[in-house]
Amino acid sequence: MANTEDTIAVRISKELADRIISGAIEPGSRLRQDRVAEEFGTSHVPVREAFRRLEAQGLAISEPRRGVRVAAFDLGEVREVAEMRAALEVLALRHAAPHLTPAILDRAEEATKAGDKSRDVRSWEEANRTFHRLILAPCNMSRLLSAIDDLHVASARFLFSAWRSEWETRTDQDHRAILSALRQGNTESAAITLGRHVQWIGQKPVKTASGRTRDAFAIVG
Repeated sequence: MANTEDTIAVRISKELADRIISGAIEPGSRLRQDRVAEEFGTSHVPVREAFRRLEAQGLAISEPRRGVRVAAFDLGEVREVAEMRAALEVLALRHAAPHLTPAILDRAEEATKAGDKSRDVRSWEEANRTFHRLILAPCNMSRLLSAIDDLHVASARFLFSAWRSEWETRTDQDHRAILSALRQGNTESAAITLGRHVQWIGQKPVKTASGRTRDAFAIVG
């Protein structure tokens, strides 16, 4: 029975994460156990586990006596994720660098080129995440990579809430500088560039589903 509930919890958390990331569920919205349980035809047990998964990804916040709500992602929260990404991705890169092959770096360069050609934020985010995964995965530190994946989910949430439309193609010079340094065996230079790169925060006014305008912040790296 526990395995079944775990499977349901994963399915619920993925569906809610998609809605949160796409902006279908607005920042600050309450997530109600009873409504979610009714929608998915299940008990409260897997719903509570799904909420815990969303909290671990930084997509939801549990507040005493107020329940669970979608994270608001103010500038402080975005900066926190950016600083965590910088610390963890630099750590992963230092361990990955000795194992990076020309073939891996070539694939990372192709991902960067795909990102440069992207005409919408979703395809850019996918290409960007692929680049980071390729250069970090050879560290072979599963817990570290899992934590970084969760931070990228949060980064995607910031990005999609700010740039659901009006995305402009861009050339990622940082990615190219990182690849150049890695090809030359200069791990320190690549690490410094990566640490700075993932802390670049953009700002954009956006309209919410209710018609209000708010400032949205996102990590564009």
